[in-house]
Amino acid sequence: MRKSNRKLIIKGITIALVVVFLVSALMICLEIWESKQGKFPEMSEEDKNVIYNGVEYVLKNEIDTFLVMGLDKFDGEAMSDSYNNDKCADFIMLFVFDNAEKKFSTIHINRDTMADVNILGVAGNKIDTVTKQITLAHTYGNGRDVSCRNTAESVSKLLNGVKVNHYISITMDAVSLLNDEVGGVEVTVLDDFTGIDSTLVKGEKVILSGEQALTYVRRRKGLEDSSNSARMERQQQYINAFYSKLSEVMDRDEEFVSNAAKKISDYIVSDRSVTQLQEVVRKINEYEYLGINSLEGESVMGEKYIEFYPNKNFVDKLVVDLFYKPNN
Repeated sequence: MRKSNRKLIIKGITIALVVVFLVSALMICLEIWESKQGKFPEMSEEDKNVIYNGVEYVLKNEIDTFLVMGLDKFDGEAMSDSYNNDKCADFIMLFVFDNAEKKFSTIHINRDTMADVNILGVAGNKIDTVTKQITLAHTYGNGRDVSCRNTAESVSKLLNGVKVNHYISITMDAVSLLNDEVGGVEVTVLDDFTGIDSTLVKGEKVILSGEQALTYVRRRKGLEDSSNSARMERQQQYINAFYSKLSEVMDRDEEFVSNAAKKISDYIVSDRSVTQLQEVVRKINEYEYLGINSLEGESVMGEKYIEFYPNKNFVDKLVVDLFYKPNN
């Protein structure tokens, strides 16, 4: 072998080793970054006390929050120069558990709510923050944990910095599975679906089954009122009915949660284990349910899409009511 050829081979091997080393170092850095992203930022000390209507309030100590996201495909324009996926959070609901009072309530957030959304780079790092529909927060990131945390941060900012403790995302396809697991859910049909499903007649009581349930909570196109507000009303109706049916089933079957979790495991992403999710469901079943809170505000037609602007005074009052108590 010629000396020049030997030098070329050695040079090629050296370059290959350097490339492998750099790629390995990059992957280690990304793993370290990802592990740090698993923890939500703590609420700052100054946010633990607030003045509202001239009265000082202090943050309640025994509040836990659990963010639930229903994911669907994003059918808008592609987003360039970002680390993104095609799953948007069509359904966003924050469960607020008061462990001292053994009560819980929920905050249903309109997907069109204009909020601060972090734009993430290729490594998942924040490269910018813009104001856009909160549904899009999940489209930035890996479509799994990073995207969930990005949505959680937008929700936290929207609600004056309250802490989002944990999360779960569920693809909307899992609705029909969960619906059938509890034996179907009865509702009085709120919209005329007959052009889509002849059995869903407005004003009639039906027990939703399978794909029917998904159609009822997901569909907008082809309905007389195709707004997201109308869909949110159906979703809230369905959740209340599902909650009642779930309570009945859990009273009969202690293994229901673990069995259901196994069946929909491919559809969910969460920072909670199955055992920890069972604890969340236990609270839902045992705590006093105070109902669903929807943010008040105004929907307007933006440049391309509907934009919902929440009423700041309403948000302030809701946050104080759910997360704070008078500092006596």
